[in-house]
Amino acid sequence: MEPVVNGAVVTLKDVAAASGVSLSTASRALDDRGTPTRSAAALHVRKVAEELGYRRNSFASNLRRGQTRTLGVLVPRLSDTVMALMFEALERAASARGYFAMVATSGDDPEDERQAAETLLDRNVDGLILATARTEDDLPKHLRDSRIAHALVLRTDGVSPSSLGDDEVGGYLAVRHLVDLGHRDIAVVTGPSFTSTGIARLAGARRAFEEANIQPPEGWLMAVGYGIESGYSAGKSLLTGGKATRPSAVFAANDNLAMGVLAAAKHFGINVGEELALVGYNDIPMSALLPTPLTSVRVPLDQIANNAIDLIVNPGKEPQIRKSMPSLMPRASSGTSRSADY
Repeated sequence: MEPVVNGAVVTLKDVAAASGVSLSTASRALDDRGTPTRSAAALHVRKVAEELGYRRNSFASNLRRGQTRTLGVLVPRLSDTVMALMFEALERAASARGYFAMVATSGDDPEDERQAAETLLDRNVDGLILATARTEDDLPKHLRDSRIAHALVLRTDGVSPSSLGDDEVGGYLAVRHLVDLGHRDIAVVTGPSFTSTGIARLAGARRAFEEANIQPPEGWLMAVGYGIESGYSAGKSLLTGGKATRPSAVFAANDNLAMGVLAAAKHFGINVGEELALVGYNDIPMSALLPTPLTSVRVPLDQIANNAIDLIVNPGKEPQIRKSMPSLMPRASSGTSRSADY
């Protein structure tokens, strides 16, 4: 945001007027993308700008730049396996189009996200791809209002160009699989309620419950974090007590959550795949290599990445919100290794 002085936004035009120079001279003096000009006029402009509290608007200035064939990718953290895999897929898709992908992280903090976006725009990127998760995030609207090319990936706000898996279908596939195996005491552990993925995967699970005429206790529908620790805490809460009072199956809405539930089951001496059926989501490479291989919903990251890049390099091409179809990968954790086609 531009600074506000006495209720008014300080603009570049204000700085130019207060400095007694032209708008173009003020703009050159305040452009920090290259080596700063050391002329007396430039130093004077920068001093006036500092006194007024002026801050260059990275979003607006980006509109005046030429193409660099570089795309900025903003993710919460690269320590998350899905985010790392998503960025690698975006890198491949960008390279195939002759673009270079540059990544920044936000730590899931809205202010850090905005600063990271400005940093990427300051690097003269041609567009932004956002893999950050909050549904109430105002950054996509700011980008739309500023007419900056962008796309959301693995999420959607329902308005900005978006490329993601069909999370509602994925949640449905996971719970339908458990229902078809004969389970009725099914719990769901999903992501935070501020994420479009958590909301949609839970909606898909609810659709499968309704179809099977199952009404799980509300305490068995848990919106937590997306980390292993969150899955472990949720698993301990769900699996405390005797066999008659705990669920016979759990759908964990990402593989980290599922691994946490798996650890909780081990803590209680519960055999996953025999006493407890477990389904995860995303099918990260480690899922198939666990001591009890994890049944998981696979998301086509390469297809999602290609669609995201296309939304940037072909602006206006329909559809603006593109959903790729997930698929179920049955393994031992759900008590079966047979193939399934739902």
